[in-house]
Amino acid sequence: MKKGLLALAACAMASSAAAATTDPFVEETATLRLDGLDLSTVDGQQRLAIRMDDAARAVCGDRLTHVHLAVAAQARECQTAVKADIRSKIEERMAAKASPTRLASSR
Repeated sequence: MKKGLLALAACAMASSAAAATTDPFVEETATLRLDGLDLSTVDGQQRLAIRMDDAARAVCGDRLTHVHLAVAAQARECQTAVKADIRSKIEERMAAKASPTRLASSR
């Protein structure tokens, strides 16, 4: 009987742990659209910053101070990392567009 209860408790813990891995408050990925943004203008850069903030909040969560301060701190760290990742990807794509493509060389 005790072994059966232990097995049942272990199964209950395992199923709750599996359910906890899917967080209903955040998304695993977010798509940041650059359509219609002119990054050479202040307005375009402000719109990009707003879109980056929205994407970071979607992936990492938002307004989590009411849950726990440590969780809110983790969300802020996550948002900072996501924004840095977005910036690096944008820089990579802009650098790829700026560099001329060489199809042939006449050494």
